[in-house]
Amino acid sequence: MYVMHNSEYPLSCFALFENGPCLIADANFDTLMVKLKGFFQNAKANKIESRGTRYQYCDFLVKVGTVTMGPSARGISVEVEYCPCVIANDCWNLLMEFMQSFMGSHTPGIPSVFGTKHDSIYSPADTMVQYMELFNKIRKQQQVPVAGIR
Repeated sequence: MYVMHNSEYPLSCFALFENGPCLIADANFDTLMVKLKGFFQNAKANKIESRGTRYQYCDFLVKVGTVTMGPSARGISVEVEYCPCVIANDCWNLLMEFMQSFMGSHTPGIPSVFGTKHDSIYSPADTMVQYMELFNKIRKQQQVPVAGIR
């Protein structure tokens, strides 16, 4: 189980299970988890976070962050939201066009969470699932040793 927080929802805590549901709880959920030490171990070595800047351009919200694992930077996250739309599949083409304007060939494909939510309302839990997928990809990356140059 992964316990995640999002600065856009400071009063909520998200508990995500591998390939399973996402529980949205009160921010005090962390306190409950400490009391359940015998059942769940906190993996501090695997703490990963994305911190960055939030930009608004007309109806678009763009968050660019540096993904860090411990003291080292591991990648960059870009989150794009089209605020007037609540059904993500309805505006995916618009999101793609907007992302291509500043990401070029690095624009990602359609997220896997869209495949399971054809015409349903997009929720904060869907965003957290996407962050979990990104963080898991970054965790699995092997650090490539840098060869010395003479």
